[in-house]
Amino acid sequence: MSSNIEGKVVLITGGSSGIGAEVARTLAAKGAKVAIAARRLDKLEAIVGEATAQGGNIRAYGMDVTDRKQVQATVDAVVRDFGKLDVIINNAGIMPIRPMAEVNTDEWDAMIDVNIKGTLYGIAAALPLFLAQKSGHVINLSSVAGIKVFAPGGTVYSGTKFAVRAISEGLRAEVGSAVRVTSIEPGAVESELKHGTTGTAKDGVQQFYEMAIPASSVARAIAFAIEQPDDVDINEIVLRPTAQEF
Repeated sequence: MSSNIEGKVVLITGGSSGIGAEVARTLAAKGAKVAIAARRLDKLEAIVGEATAQGGNIRAYGMDVTDRKQVQATVDAVVRDFGKLDVIINNAGIMPIRPMAEVNTDEWDAMIDVNIKGTLYGIAAALPLFLAQKSGHVINLSSVAGIKVFAPGGTVYSGTKFAVRAISEGLRAEVGSAVRVTSIEPGAVESELKHGTTGTAKDGVQQFYEMAIPASSVARAIAFAIEQPDDVDINEIVLRPTAQEF
């Protein structure tokens, strides 16, 4: 076990599947005290049962990241249950891919609510704690689409992930030496994200994700960022399938 992961209390949003679930398993195995939060409590409980059977210390919390009060209540509950919070991983995200000409504003609103506002709500709930205790780690899930615009089809999604990357860098500059901030920018990763596209771009997205790497690849990258000494801040990690050009 890594001494700088073991014993840390980590809250993961979007923890019911994909990257969030795999990060929970990885960090629990390394001795972290893990809180996983998402809307699907049944899936969370299944992950808790699995990790607990292997000796992990993990709890589930039902939460919708688009509801600021729920996010705050979850952070409060985690502190109450575990005694503290050391790391928040703002992982929840959606990716409905569709040409802008189809003008699906409901999908645009949903991406802004989950990808941007959900991340901000997580920061808002955790940051005062981190500043007060003069330590903490905010890890935000951006994307390679937050580095280069994924177009046609992913323009609005890219906009949200560019925002997450910008928010991460601005936060890092604002908090100084008290809090670490990391932006994780994966390419195609095997998860439920690809199933968010139901329209005309569905076949293209499914084909693109045939090269996807397992979520455990991202979990290892996140563990690497957390386990560094406290005076080392891994600001960005970009990882893609070797076969991915974009």
